[in-house]
Amino acid sequence: MTPESADSITLRIWDRSTVERTLENAVQQLAERTRTSKHSIVVTRSGPNTYTASLDPDSLTANENRPATPAATA
Repeated sequence: MTPESADSITLRIWDRSTVERTLENAVQQLAERTRTSKHSIVVTRSGPNTYTASLDPDSLTANENRPATPAATA
């Protein structure tokens, strides 16, 4: 089972050979669902064989403080 919320995914991964690929897929899914960059997501090991991918609060704060890019004119 994969507990999920709007801004995180928690995974239990038992097979070490699939950890990297499984986490990469989780980060990609979360980035698409939250409409953000993969660079705005952090992965933490939250227990034995348990990993959580979530939005990085520092990244979100930095993006909020960044001035908006002016729209291109034709």
